[in-house]
Amino acid sequence: MDSSLKQTLVDAIRNIPDYPKPGVMFRDITTLLGNARAFRRAVDELVHPYAGGKVDQVAGIEARGFIIGGAMAHQLSSGFVPIRKKGKLPRDTVRIAYSLEYGLDEMEMHRDAIAPGDKVILVDDLIATGGTAEAAVKLLQQMGADIVAACFIIDLPELGGRKKLEALGVNVRTLVAFDGH
Repeated sequence: MDSSLKQTLVDAIRNIPDYPKPGVMFRDITTLLGNARAFRRAVDELVHPYAGGKVDQVAGIEARGFIIGGAMAHQLSSGFVPIRKKGKLPRDTVRIAYSLEYGLDEMEMHRDAIAPGDKVILVDDLIATGGTAEAAVKLLQQMGADIVAACFIIDLPELGGRKKLEALGVNVRTLVAFDGH
């Protein structure tokens, strides 16, 4: 990726200090999503390595992963699978529990969303500690998905999420990295 694209993306991301708690620098992609040029370039760059290949589904993690994943699925002529918080999907689901900083949560997807052997790209806006993405990977693997990659606009490498996914054998693609959290 060229340095001008990286700078375009970094410039389009709003930094909010001390949110959601003191000491945290929140990386807000809503400003990137609202910038047509930056949003288009981010999606194009995430899709580029997979264009022309076979991707059956793009799975997006609620909620910003829906936005990015929907755009990626469109460009790849793939289906889109929402991975949601427990209780949000109307039909038969599969679910997985995962750890949060202050307890447990659950995410789920429709039982019929992924067929065994489907080539799937997992998408979210940011990888930090990796707990949510790791749970999503395990949920997709439980359904028999062949995970092509996990894609994120932002990586916070000091928090170790990327390494967790790579330890599960998942190729991780990110566009920009920020120090700290």
